[in-house]
Amino acid sequence: MIAVGVVLAYAALAVAVVRLVLSYRSAIYALRRLWRWGDDWAQAYQYHEVPRRLTVDGGAERDNPLFAKAAAYVSSLPSLEDADAASVISSSASPRKKTNGGFSLHLGPGHTARDAFQGARLAWTYRPARDEHDEALVLRVRRHDRTRVLRPYLQHVESVANEMELRRRELRLFANASGVDARTGAPRWASAPFTHPATLDTVAMDPDLKARVRADLEIFAKGRAYYHRLGRVWRRSYLLHGPPGTGKSTFAAAMARFLGYDVYDVDLSRAGDLRALLMSTTPRSLILVEDLDRHLLQTHGDNAEARVLSFMDGVASCCGEERVMVFTMRGGKEHEGVPAAVLRPGRLDVHIRFTLCDFDAFKALASSYLGLKDHKLYPQVEEGFHAAGDRRFSPAELGEIMLANRGSPSRALRTVITKLQRASVSDAPSRLPHRRMTSWSGAAHAQLDVPAGTEAEATEETGGGLFGKDAPMREFKKLYGLIRVKSRREGAGVVPLDDEAPTPTALIGRGSGSNHDKER
Repeated sequence: MIAVGVVLAYAALAVAVVRLVLSYRSAIYALRRLWRWGDDWAQAYQYHEVPRRLTVDGGAERDNPLFAKAAAYVSSLPSLEDADAASVISSSASPRKKTNGGFSLHLGPGHTARDAFQGARLAWTYRPARDEHDEALVLRVRRHDRTRVLRPYLQHVESVANEMELRRRELRLFANASGVDARTGAPRWASAPFTHPATLDTVAMDPDLKARVRADLEIFAKGRAYYHRLGRVWRRSYLLHGPPGTGKSTFAAAMARFLGYDVYDVDLSRAGDLRALLMSTTPRSLILVEDLDRHLLQTHGDNAEARVLSFMDGVASCCGEERVMVFTMRGGKEHEGVPAAVLRPGRLDVHIRFTLCDFDAFKALASSYLGLKDHKLYPQVEEGFHAAGDRRFSPAELGEIMLANRGSPSRALRTVITKLQRASVSDAPSRLPHRRMTSWSGAAHAQLDVPAGTEAEATEETGGGLFGKDAPMREFKKLYGLIRVKSRREGAGVVPLDDEAPTPTALIGRGSGSNHDKER
């Protein structure tokens, strides 16, 4: 029996040792708590209560606005996840208010969340209501830090809480209506909730260009003091130009969602006094003007141009801060027909060109629409884009194909391949491949220069274009033979496959006829 007892004792000791080794994290946590308790005991603290309810003159009560802001700030602290207790609350049903999967953490009754500010350590404790007037948040700060950090810290809490509230609020879309308000004489706006789902992450465009736009927006949003120091209006303007269906309006919506701004969609054809219209907008807003070039071309005269210029950067544009102005154009060669005064920096600070879809943009679309990262048909799709040249398609067209075939990614890709092949064998003359080049100033893609007469000569020699839909197989055989002759003009060569193939003199110049005769 004694032996059995010894064995059981050793077994219990072994189990205790194993549990201690396996739960070393718990032991470390316990040591940290012990150290924190000793430090708290040795320090002198001052406590500041932030009550939920305030009693004002006459005995009336009202909510303390600082309590709501402090509660929102504490719920965003990373240290709340390490608190001894926290309440888990479902967030609002609004998509903009959902965080961490639709749930948020709040400080539990009687427990503490810690924070740091300017080298000082602070702590928030939630004191539940013992009666209807006793609920409060208690801020603890070291006595020797209170003079240095208390007021700046409370200002920091309010600033962060205000920023959180602005980002969580419901965005609105405003559109100018005809006429003015009969009572106030102000321009009329029709509004609705702005629920556009586009984000900068889901927009299909060049990743480098997207990253630069994102960084530019972030710098602008934090640049209040910088703009004031320069004596400039806190405003930024963007020009989005490119063919229809390339995503200009969607990108503007994504910009508004990224910044958390309301959107004012200004229709210049229905606008009366543009200055009054601008002055009736609010700060923290994105002002969108679409098809600016079409409006300028349709409304001739210096007066129309002057109205637009005054709207873009006149004195009235300084009435209200933190605005982003976005203008869209269909574009064209060097913005033909658009006055240079409209395009200068200060009126249009950043130019972003949107082009037809290339293979890189298509992969981003396929990732969004079909959930594809890679596919065995991608090499054929890439070959189709190269063959199509400048006869590519807009993201909107390809997006509709993938949307209609979202149940079968392979069928969607085959449909895209077929569409690209049909474009590549159209009756257009041969063209050099498209070269992609990102540019911040707006020339996001550069076209390769083709010498004058090259396309005409190629058409003449090949009988109507290398990829003409009516070109017979004989023309392809001629081309194959010419390439082989040119590549082996010093050697034994290969005879063209077609007896009627022309001599290579027309393409490689004089002096090569003797080589051709030798190979014959």
